[in-house]
Amino acid sequence: MEVISYNSPRCCNLNRRLLVKKSSSRQQVKIPLCRKHRILCTRVQFRSGSLGLPNKHHLFLKNVYHGKGSRPFKALEGFNNVDSKVLSGNYDGYVIGSEDEMGRMSETGESVTKVLIPGLPDESNGDCGARISSCFWQWKPKFNVHYEKSGAENVNSPPLLFLPGFGVGSFHYENQLKDLGREYRVWAIDFLGQGMSLPFEDPTSPSREEGITEGKDFLWGFGDKTEPWANGLVYSMDLWRDQVIGEPVYIVGNSLGGFVALYFAACNPQLVKGVTLLNATPFWGFFPNPMKSPRLARIFSWSGTFPLPANVRKLTEFVWQKISDPESIADVLRQVYADHSINVDKVFSHILETTQHPAAAASFASIMFAPQGELSFREALSRY
Repeated sequence: MEVISYNSPRCCNLNRRLLVKKSSSRQQVKIPLCRKHRILCTRVQFRSGSLGLPNKHHLFLKNVYHGKGSRPFKALEGFNNVDSKVLSGNYDGYVIGSEDEMGRMSETGESVTKVLIPGLPDESNGDCGARISSCFWQWKPKFNVHYEKSGAENVNSPPLLFLPGFGVGSFHYENQLKDLGREYRVWAIDFLGQGMSLPFEDPTSPSREEGITEGKDFLWGFGDKTEPWANGLVYSMDLWRDQVIGEPVYIVGNSLGGFVALYFAACNPQLVKGVTLLNATPFWGFFPNPMKSPRLARIFSWSGTFPLPANVRKLTEFVWQKISDPESIADVLRQVYADHSINVDKVFSHILETTQHPAAAASFASIMFAPQGELSFREALSRY
């Protein structure tokens, strides 16, 4: 069992099994393997740099589903004193990484051995971490998918796949690739329509609209007719679901990537060993799915395919000019990074480079107008 604390929330998702081991009696208490998802909730107290667990009666299991209610969590009944300090001292984050370390927890409140979470590679000391390789594979003619990988030599280690959030790409996981690639096989992928997974030809034929004149930057996807290789192309949840690699992996997803990770796991459980959600968005798409709501979907004449309708082109040009502005990008990064001491220059440069791709604006429009996936976040969570 791992106990991880780093500004952690008060609830932890129980996905497989929690094992609590008492050193004196070697008693083991297990939560049975269950496909139903429940939440282990407790009131966690921080006092003088210490993390304390309250009375055992404050621990309870809460079902994710409405109407199921909650029940007391009795896994810690073997302890005479659950009010003991788990972690002490000044710290940024700690890990109790094994059953032996858990067994050293004392009934009398004595602090356990502190295990620091490994720091990121310190390049100033010559530690560059694992080597990252940039790769492409052909999804369709004229359209490649970009991904990065590290730790390929760790053939006997678990495979990890990182899925990025909206507007970013595999570059957002550079530190994780360098760090985890020293022990694991790690991939990070650019979703189609984001990062470097953009077409290298215009998916539409040139437009003859009066709004496009000589000397003005030409935007791909704003033409009058779709090229044959791009027929039916729409950057949607269902497309991203099918993009994930075909080897059983542990998937980690941030924001949009979290939704895609859960969505993929629900549709392909045989290919997923586990899912970690990092601030996952609970919904994606504003327009109805044609399979679930065919009548409602027919009301909306466009569903993110190419070419973009004339009115959508004008709206996209206006919005894109605002959100692709370097100052707007910098403002967003300042909002999403709580620690402003973090150097985000590389992330900023990669995002800015992506916005300058001629297909970026039309890809943004396709994503925004794409229909919802066949499964909602809650449906995917209940199915996995």
